[in-house]
Amino acid sequence: MNHINIKDMKGFQIGSAENAEAATGVTVIISEKGATAGVDVRGGGPATRETDLLKPENMVQEINAVALSGGSAFGLEAGCGIMDFLEEKGIGFDVGVGLVPIVCGASLFDLVVGDGKVRPDKEMGRRAAENAFQGIFAEGNHGAGTGASVGKYRGPGRMMKSGQGASAIEVGELQVGAISAVNALGDVFDGLGKQIAGILSEDGTTLQSTSEIIKEDITRQFDIFKGNTTISCILTNGKLTKAQCTKLASIAHDGYARAIKPVHSTADGDTIFVMTTGEVEVNFDALAVLATEQIANAIERAVLQAESAYGLKAAKDLK
Repeated sequence: MNHINIKDMKGFQIGSAENAEAATGVTVIISEKGATAGVDVRGGGPATRETDLLKPENMVQEINAVALSGGSAFGLEAGCGIMDFLEEKGIGFDVGVGLVPIVCGASLFDLVVGDGKVRPDKEMGRRAAENAFQGIFAEGNHGAGTGASVGKYRGPGRMMKSGQGASAIEVGELQVGAISAVNALGDVFDGLGKQIAGILSEDGTTLQSTSEIIKEDITRQFDIFKGNTTISCILTNGKLTKAQCTKLASIAHDGYARAIKPVHSTADGDTIFVMTTGEVEVNFDALAVLATEQIANAIERAVLQAESAYGLKAAKDLK
C-alpha cells in the first residue's frame, strides 16, 4: 500500500482556480471517458447541483465532472463554465443532437471571508477545468478551500482558517483517493484523535471544544452560524455499480465523523461524491474502509496545509 499524489490517479484530471483576494474558488475533478458515480448528502443545509440524476434508478449512468466550489448557492454557476469547456472538447452524454457534459457539484459557504460579493462564476469554473488538463491543483488556500474556515459555532470571531486537502493510496492496480474542502461548523481532529483546529477561546489563543460548548446550550433556542459545509469527492478505479457508488458515499461519511466533531449539523451541507473509472475488481467492503480513511486524511490535510489569511489563524500558526 503506497501513498500517491492525488494528481497521479489514472483516468482523472484535477484542477483548481481561485480569486485569492476575494477568498473563493473552484475545484473540479474531470473524467473524460465518464465515471460511474454516486452521492450522499448528510448535512441539513446543502447547496448542490445535479445530485438527483445520481440516484441509481435514474437514466444517466456516468458523469463527466464533479465541481466543488465556494460562494454558497451562487457558486453553483461555476458548473456551467465547466460544462462549456467540456462541450468544446467533445466530452459529454450523447443525446443525439449533441453532447451534454454531466457536471455534478456542491458549494460551501465562504461569503463571510474576503469579499462576499465575489463568487465562483462561469469564468472561474472554466479556468478550473482548463487547469485540470494542465495539472494545476494545490492543497490549502486554493480552489474550493480558498475561503474555507472551521469552528464557527460562536460565529466568525472565533473561527480558524481551513482549506482543501487530498489523500490517495495505491494497492496493486487499485487506486483510491479523496479531495475535501473543509468548511465545518465543528472542530477538526487528526488520526490520533487530537484536536488540531476549531473554535478558539475568546482571546483567540487556544482551542476549545465545540461539542462541550454546544451541550451547554441544550435548553437554548437560537440561530447558529449557518455558513458551513464540508464537500468531498472520492476517486477510484474500483469496479462499482451506480448503487455501490451511492453506498460508498454513505459509508465514507464515517470519515467525516472521525475527523469533524460535531458533524452533519442543521447548518452544514456535508456532501460526498464518488467517481470511479471501474477498471479493477475490488472487494467492496475493503474499498469502503480505504475510502473512509482517505476522506479523514484529506480533511486533516485541509487544515494542516492551510495558511493564516483574511484575519483567520491557521493550525500551523496556533502556538
